[in-house]
Amino acid sequence: MKLIDAEILENRQVLPGHKHIHARGILGSWLFRLNCPDIAREARPGQFLMVRCGPETTLPRPFSIHQAEGDDIALLYAVRENGRGTEWLSRQKAGTSVSILGPLGNGFAIDPKARNLLLVAGGIGIAPLYFLARQAVKDKRKVTLLYGTMDGNRYPVSPEIDVVVVTEDGSVGDKGFVTDLMPRLVRRAEQVFACGPMPMYRAMFNRQSQLKLKGKPVQISLEVRMGCGVGVCYGCTVKTKSGLKQVCKDGPIFELDEILWDELNL
Repeated sequence: MKLIDAEILENRQVLPGHKHIHARGILGSWLFRLNCPDIAREARPGQFLMVRCGPETTLPRPFSIHQAEGDDIALLYAVRENGRGTEWLSRQKAGTSVSILGPLGNGFAIDPKARNLLLVAGGIGIAPLYFLARQAVKDKRKVTLLYGTMDGNRYPVSPEIDVVVVTEDGSVGDKGFVTDLMPRLVRRAEQVFACGPMPMYRAMFNRQSQLKLKGKPVQISLEVRMGCGVGVCYGCTVKTKSGLKQVCKDGPIFELDEILWDELNL
């Protein structure tokens, strides 16, 4: 774990914005690439960085690591309406620097014996799963990425990854939600990894038998508000079957069955 001022190599919008009935509108998604050799060498899929997002925000913001290649780290983040931190971040130019701390948290854990993996991404949840998918492909594993978005605007995925697309408006791929396609894809998978909005996780937990997830190892990336990112402030504490856990320190990766979902007020 290192605290550094990293040079910004690239910061560009890669997806347009949209409105969502259940949340603040998203003004767009940005790809943010940083030069940070020491952090890049240590980073594992599922870990995150804390990024200082300008003078108007008191606390740094957590961002999943989207890619780590050579000396560089990439983040993929959404800018939401009234999101002061991410809006500030989207205006930063290449050649300047930003303060970051990382890599933080525990990453995804692939069973050495698992050869067939199912990755389930809901919207911006593609961010950490893209890193995981590319690493798994390099390790000669079969990867299927179930990728759900509101419409046809989605992040481009490397051709070596088998992608199954579902959109809420039916403009691309199947119409519906990732949970609609999950039953037929889960059967072939030895492990499932997911990142997406809270309703997606709750549906996966509450409908495990229907979705064919019962008895299947399922890891999720849990996104909550964080204060410090290193386990000092206890602001990201959640209840689990094994007691209170800090998402920043004990997570952000958890087994789906480990979380006490009925007591999670997020």
